[in-house]
Amino acid sequence: MAEFIPPDGRDQVESRPPVYEGGPQSKAFHPGSGDIDGDTPPDLGWQRLAQRSTRQAYAAIDLGTNNCRLLIARPSDDNFVVIDAFSRVVRLGEGLAQTGRLSDEAMDRALVALRVCSEKLRKRNVHLARSVATEACRRASNGAEFIERVRQETGIALDIISAQEEARLAVLGCHILLEDGIGPAVIFDIGGGSTELVLIEPGGPVPRIVDWHSVPWGVVSLSETCGVEPDGAEARQARYEAMKARVVSSFAEFAERIAPQQTPQLRLLGTSGTVTTLASVHLGLPQYDRKMVDGLIVPGAAMREVASRLSAMSLNERRRQSCIGNERAELVVAGCAILEAIMDIWPAPRLGVADRGIREGILRSLITANAEGDAALHRLKTGTVER
Repeated sequence: MAEFIPPDGRDQVESRPPVYEGGPQSKAFHPGSGDIDGDTPPDLGWQRLAQRSTRQAYAAIDLGTNNCRLLIARPSDDNFVVIDAFSRVVRLGEGLAQTGRLSDEAMDRALVALRVCSEKLRKRNVHLARSVATEACRRASNGAEFIERVRQETGIALDIISAQEEARLAVLGCHILLEDGIGPAVIFDIGGGSTELVLIEPGGPVPRIVDWHSVPWGVVSLSETCGVEPDGAEARQARYEAMKARVVSSFAEFAERIAPQQTPQLRLLGTSGTVTTLASVHLGLPQYDRKMVDGLIVPGAAMREVASRLSAMSLNERRRQSCIGNERAELVVAGCAILEAIMDIWPAPRLGVADRGIREGILRSLITANAEGDAALHRLKTGTVER
């Protein structure tokens, strides 16, 4: 769902894969907890599960409007070890706003990336996998035809998920990075073709979803709808203001619903290429560094300043920014407009940044389901009944 890959070169797998570490002081990614609706299953014992299945690999594929992403991981003690990853800009939703269809060129690009994913699944001997497609395939009149073509040519069975499921998985994958505090919080995901906002009530292994909202504005759809970026500072500013106004209007109903939920201790967490890119610019990184960005807390005023600065730049000026690059330069302005609209309706003093989301949420769900299945099979074989 995140709209674009990290800056150039980050689609290569690191020689030492990252570990999402556990422990009370770290913002951990803990598979094995309950569903996002708050119905938490019995504690099956993550370490006990890990001992049984340390060699089992789980995989998640997220085919978004702009990006195709794969994550393969194994449980290890109380850690989550990523053993392989892949990310490529495929621009599947390119031109969709004008035609209502996925173009042949866009589908071909996505298939090239999905063939890479398919090969990695085979090489890693993946035990369980789930592959999802989001807004571009939901909206396209030929989305179902494309899904069938993917199945025939790659063996990958993509599931076109609803916006609600997309929001649920994003929350499940990143909520652990939310700042501690009292009262509701908002988690959002700015995608290529849509943006999801979720009001949550933290507590327990996973938060309870109080309300959610999805709008058909992501960095690709908003950029294409608002036309080619013009020359001249005044014209660029006018286009940016028009972007913000369009998004604010689409958020109006949700903003009215959640206004009574605001407390003095507002918290906000974003998962998307927009927030990770802006956080990198805020830090002045010479190149993207996930360890520096994932879990970062940035003052809201500082993020607004970065958004304002980027929106005023020309396309070539943005391309020269080390944390943006060629692929993202055209799309990041729309992301800035969406981010500012979100911060207007939920004016938290700080913004949490997550470089994790749908794929991690899928993996967490897969491992939980597998653990529950193992436990049920054990009870069936032994004749034991839980009391």
